[in-house]
Amino acid sequence: MPKVNLITLTDQRSAAAEAYRSLRTNLMFSSVENPIHTLLVTACAQADDKSVVLANLAVTFAQGGNRTIVVDSDLRRPTQHDIWGISNERGLTSMMLDDAAMSSPPLVQTEVDNLQVLPSGPLPPVPADVLSSQRMNAVIGVLKARANYILFDAPPVLAASDAALLGTKLDGVLLVVQAGQTRRDHTARARQTLESVHVRIVGAVLGNAPKENSGRYYG
Repeated sequence: MPKVNLITLTDQRSAAAEAYRSLRTNLMFSSVENPIHTLLVTACAQADDKSVVLANLAVTFAQGGNRTIVVDSDLRRPTQHDIWGISNERGLTSMMLDDAAMSSPPLVQTEVDNLQVLPSGPLPPVPADVLSSQRMNAVIGVLKARANYILFDAPPVLAASDAALLGTKLDGVLLVVQAGQTRRDHTARARQTLESVHVRIVGAVLGNAPKENSGRYYG
């Protein structure tokens, strides 16, 4: 089991787990013309539990019978390997440098059926250059052939250009905000930053919501 407590695994009947399933359904059917198969999950200026939100959302996709891959493309402070308790020796950056890794991606099968994780691998000196490269397009293509849904973890939008650069290559971006923590101006700036490069923002996830609103975990 993952080292981090994922509500979608530990308490599947909870309101929060049900909200993640509702979010999954909304994402799956958000647009018939432009369906979402590759999704970037990020925050505004702080981490705001984005990585845990992504992991929970990925679990619900997999539980629904969809082949799902989690990609840790936060090449500054990767955490998916810690969440899942796996090695980070090889991963996304291995595919960027090694043709053998490209032909046989170093995906790690989790204990959740249909769910694999691609850790970040060794951290590069300039993450933005890696994520904006043509090689990254090829990596995305290889992964799309192996899964129905691919969720990419990325640094906060205002902390680095990584999320905006990678978001242009994917079907959509989901912003994680925390009630009582995420500043409104940061949220507005993050949205403006993404829209300025024509990234498709599909919505926002509200965490740490007041209890009376916790049954609806998405916005």
